[in-house]
Amino acid sequence: MKVVALTGGIGSGKSTVAKMFRSWDVPVYDSDKEAKLLLNRSKKLRKELISLLGEKAYKDKKLNRTYVADKIFKDKKLLFKMNNIVHPAVRKHFLKWAKKQEANYIIQEAAIIFENGNQHHYDAIILVTAPQELRIQRVVNRDDVSEKEVLARIKNQWSDEKKIPLSDFVIENTDLDQTAAKVSEINLALLDNS
Repeated sequence: MKVVALTGGIGSGKSTVAKMFRSWDVPVYDSDKEAKLLLNRSKKLRKELISLLGEKAYKDKKLNRTYVADKIFKDKKLLFKMNNIVHPAVRKHFLKWAKKQEANYIIQEAAIIFENGNQHHYDAIILVTAPQELRIQRVVNRDDVSEKEVLARIKNQWSDEKKIPLSDFVIENTDLDQTAAKVSEINLALLDNS
């Protein structure tokens, strides 16, 4: 079974593309969603995060996402330390999930693969791209945050130009019909090579 990464910068439309792969019955692991669940469930992770970011990291036993985002996206060292807490836990959870799947290939949707040097874990990498202005607008509308906050997050991710040569497939996600056609094409290519 092939393990495929689905990655792209914030607001590129990874989740939209992931839904399209799911419509082809491809198992997709949403790293961001699972990380949030693990951060709320795991006492060990909660303890480590509070140790790193302080008591305000949690509010009513739930991750205080606004507070955490405000802290880590303004401080690269804190972001690096938090990633070193969260990513190994997500990786371990993903590997357990992967063992239960029965498919020609599975997908792990994750925003930062290249930034963490994790590209070697995958048989293929799909990169989702979109113009920065569109990405900013999507995130402002989706998360009800300022343009400045979105730009702070973008600054912590590699540019598409840096990621494209390292990716096996690239989906320019600006037109949904074209994106769906590209997903269908990639699905066939991955099935042919499995």
